[in-house]
Amino acid sequence: MNVAGVELNAAEAAPQLLGTVVAVQANYYQVRLDTAHLLSAEPETLKVTELLCTRRARLKKIGQQVMVGDRVQIEEPDWAGGRGAIAQVLTRTSELSRPPISNVDQILLVFALAEPTLDPHQLSRFLVKAESTGIDVVLCLNKRDLLTPAEQEQWYDRLTQWGYAPILISVYQEDGLTELQQRLSQKITVVAGPSGVGKSSLINHLIPTLDLRVGRVSGKLGRGRHTTRHVELFELPTGGLLADTPGFNQPEVDSAPEDLAYCFPEARQRLASANCQFSDCLHRDEPNCAVRGDWERYEDYLNSLDEAVARYTAIARLKDAESTTKVKSGEEGQVQYEPKLETKRYRRVSRRVQQQNLKELYKDMDSGLVEPD
Repeated sequence: MNVAGVELNAAEAAPQLLGTVVAVQANYYQVRLDTAHLLSAEPETLKVTELLCTRRARLKKIGQQVMVGDRVQIEEPDWAGGRGAIAQVLTRTSELSRPPISNVDQILLVFALAEPTLDPHQLSRFLVKAESTGIDVVLCLNKRDLLTPAEQEQWYDRLTQWGYAPILISVYQEDGLTELQQRLSQKITVVAGPSGVGKSSLINHLIPTLDLRVGRVSGKLGRGRHTTRHVELFELPTGGLLADTPGFNQPEVDSAPEDLAYCFPEARQRLASANCQFSDCLHRDEPNCAVRGDWERYEDYLNSLDEAVARYTAIARLKDAESTTKVKSGEEGQVQYEPKLETKRYRRVSRRVQQQNLKELYKDMDSGLVEPD
């Protein structure tokens, strides 16, 4: 009993082995260990910085997903084999579904000032999508070497009116990267932006040990090809982690209509100093609206609002249709809708359930609990 008690106390006193999931492949998780484990580590563990882990069965039973960026506790480390098991996922501070990554501190949105030409409407859509996550946004504009100083200043002043302080850089000339490195230090950052703007080249410069594939800009389309196909966290030399994401050119704006205005810093600033007459104001044509007015991206807001309203109307109609009808495929593959019977009311009882009910009835009759008619 005493021996068991001593062992239990020793187990309780042992420090937790914690780390961060930096990559996910099928049912395996690459976990980068906290440096704290080195303080009390055995000599053979001093060189181990990462473990390839599986997920405990109990986590799978409760439906606990393990994502890139998760802070996890590891049990039974095999230092020689570089293996371990994830026993617990710590509470997340943030979570993104696309890309699937957690505990993100900021989104680094990278665009090019030229090649491809910077489209303000496309940039606005990316910014709205990034703002909808509720995570801090850092705007970075690459290829400043292709513009004159006057043109660079024009873009800086314009985006300042949008509510951003963009960092203008040139990866080619290694210009402006010091300020960017300071913004990334000691944080988990997700890199996003359209293809062909130099995201992979930027990451290769920030982390020289990497060799990400670099895609060229298509001459016909004026945009780049996708060079990143999965999510992985890479360690920055100055501290912090960086995640590259697959490039895409038109992100979907999925904010609710009533929340869309808060994805525009200009609208947030107006709402902070004044109130609309109606609490459910969509800032479109309502009287005494604090947001509607003369600001550059107001037309972008209205276009995004139309999309949001149409999207949520379609979802509501779909839910109503699903509640009263069911989909049936015709003989030639066409989709048809027919009335759906009330759930469980007209469902036939299975033979297995019928037999179980009969067995229970016979048992009750044999015990005298139920008298035969």
